[in-house]
Amino acid sequence: MKSMRRICSAVVMAAMGWAAGAGVADAQTATAQAGDRTYTTVSQHQFDNIVGNLVKTAEKVSEDLYSFKPTPDVRSLAGLLGHAADGNILICGIAAGKGVKFAPVHEKKTTKAEIIAALKESKAVCDAVFAELNDTTGKEVVKGFLPTPLPKLSWLQVNNSHNWEHYGNLVTYMRLKGITPPTSEK
Repeated sequence: MKSMRRICSAVVMAAMGWAAGAGVADAQTATAQAGDRTYTTVSQHQFDNIVGNLVKTAEKVSEDLYSFKPTPDVRSLAGLLGHAADGNILICGIAAGKGVKFAPVHEKKTTKAEIIAALKESKAVCDAVFAELNDTTGKEVVKGFLPTPLPKLSWLQVNNSHNWEHYGNLVTYMRLKGITPPTSEK
């Protein structure tokens, strides 16, 4: 009886090992065909997170505060949100291999509807770039506005950093007006 259990256990274990191996091989084949997207996906999740916070900020702050500047030397709240949208379009365009084409049109917008639309438009531009990249194509080096050319995925990380930098500015703007930033809400 014990030997029969051992034989059955061995057969079951072998079958499980074979099935698991086949599953791994299938996953590796699918990944190779689609291109590995591990780093691309992480970068896109970071992008979705920060742009989500920018959109929540634009939606949360009342339109009468869109002209607010903590000091005369800095952008208004609307100008800062619009600048982030312009930056998305510029930097994602670089990551797409389109070169440097800076057209700062959104930072001049002043209404809540215009700014929210600009942020959503810029997100769609970047989403299209992410959809075309994988970890292999993301290693392709392209020139941009920095002195050194960077891999496409690095440009997307530059964009994420740029957005976080300006979200940090917006947190200060909101705190000065007694508004809880989206990232501090419970």
